[in-house]
Amino acid sequence: MPLVAAQRSGAISDAARLIAGGDLVGFPTETVYGLGARADDATAVAKIFAAKGRPSEHPLIVHVAGMEQAAFFADPVSKVAGLLMARFWPGPLTVIVPRRRGVATAAAGGQASIGLRMPAHPVALALLRECATLGVPGIAAPSANRFGRISPTQALHVQQELGDELLVLDGGACPVGIESAIIDCTRDRPSLLRPGRLDRLQIEHVLGVPLAEPDADSPRASGTLVAHYAPVARVRLMETAALRAASEPLRRRELPQGLAVYSRVALPLPQNIMHRHMPGDAGLVASELFSVLRELDDAGARCIWVELPPLGVEWEGVRDRLQRAAAA
Repeated sequence: MPLVAAQRSGAISDAARLIAGGDLVGFPTETVYGLGARADDATAVAKIFAAKGRPSEHPLIVHVAGMEQAAFFADPVSKVAGLLMARFWPGPLTVIVPRRRGVATAAAGGQASIGLRMPAHPVALALLRECATLGVPGIAAPSANRFGRISPTQALHVQQELGDELLVLDGGACPVGIESAIIDCTRDRPSLLRPGRLDRLQIEHVLGVPLAEPDADSPRASGTLVAHYAPVARVRLMETAALRAASEPLRRRELPQGLAVYSRVALPLPQNIMHRHMPGDAGLVASELFSVLRELDDAGARCIWVELPPLGVEWEGVRDRLQRAAAA
C-alpha cells in the first residue's frame, strides 16, 4: 500500500476505520511516527508487538484525544498528572498513571499503570478524534520501526522499516524529532523516566517540586532500555578534545572503511569521510538526529563518531538517545 498524504480527502477517515476494525496504521506525531492500533483491543495490540518484534511485556504509550479519553484508561487521574496534562497537553509529554482495572491490559504490558499522551500534531489529533467517533477510546502507538532501531521521523522511514502493506499517513517530517518525555505520576513524588525535548526544569516549574530519579520500583516505560534507538552502524560518543585528537591522524594514514562523523566542531577530515554538521541548538539537533543517523546508515557507514552534546538540561533528551544508541 503506498504512502497516503494525510491531507488527501478521506485519508484520515479511511485510517480511522482500519484502526476501529483492529488493523494497524502508521501516522505522524510531533515527536516521531507511531504504529497505531486501538488500545482497548488485545488482538489488535498484539499486531503491534508482532510487526515490531517487540516483547509483549514492554508497555506501549496510549494516545488520546483529550481528558475524557484519558479518564477512560486512568484510575484515577491524580492531581499531579492533571497539572501536567493541563499545562503540556497537547504536546510531547507522557504521564504514567494507575490503569483502570480490565482496560488496555495488553497495551500496558500487563502493568497496573499505563502511559497516556495527547499529541500536538494536527494529523494525529484528527485521527484520534475520528477514531473516537467510531468508539475507539485511544490508540496504542510506539514508534513505527523495528524494536530497538532508529525511530522514524518521516513517512518513508516507516515504509522502509515495516513494508508497503501498512497504511502510512504522510504528514511530513516530525518537528520535535525525539520521543516524548515520560513522567511517572503513580507515586507520591513524580519521577522522570525518559527525558525529551520538554526538559525537567519546565516540568518542575509546573509541579513546584524537583523530579525524582527512577528506581527499581518505577513502572516499566517505553524507550528506557539501556540499548535502544540504534542504527546498524556502531555509534561511538566522543568528547570534543578526543574527537579532535582522533580525527587528526586520518589525514596521514589509510582511511578506515565506512567511517562517518557527526559533530559541532569543524574537523580536518579527508573528503571521502562522511561528515554531518551538528547544530549548536538542542532543538535543531533533536529534530534531525534520527534522520542523520539513518542517512549515514543508508550511505554505508559502519561506525559513526558523534561529538557528545553539552551537559545543559536542554540537551538531556538528545544525550539520552545517543547514549542508548551507543550502548547497542
